[in-house]
Amino acid sequence: MEPHLIRTRAALTVAGLLLAAAPTAYAGLAEADSAAPERGAPYIETQLFFGTERPDGGPAVTDAQFMAFVDTEVTPEFPDGLTVQRGRGQWRDVSGVIEKERSYELILLYPAARAAASDRKIEEIRRAYEKAFGQEAVARVDERARVDF
Repeated sequence: MEPHLIRTRAALTVAGLLLAAAPTAYAGLAEADSAAPERGAPYIETQLFFGTERPDGGPAVTDAQFMAFVDTEVTPEFPDGLTVQRGRGQWRDVSGVIEKERSYELILLYPAARAAASDRKIEEIRRAYEKAFGQEAVARVDERARVDF
């Protein structure tokens, strides 16, 4: 057999062995993860992202305005706690322009058993912010979590 064919066949054999071994390696990782004790109760973590620039060119939402919004619209619906973080974000608006702006991330944790009722409240908060500050959207991310306090 010619040398280049031998090298090609050897390379394919090695690649096949590596691919065959990969599922075994990943299975070992999954088994190790399942051995860890599961802590906490089932919760949902919702992250909301609030922009501060107004599409109509009006003044940006201030820290005081945002915190007043949290106090009046969010805290009454989620009195057990929340987290607010300042950030810098960007997104493409409906006209295709990439907007870069100061933003806020609001993190809510609530029991999975209350997900349906919390969903309604969160959607009301999103619409209230859009209306109050002339925003096109408030982004939302939901993830399942295990939480222990």
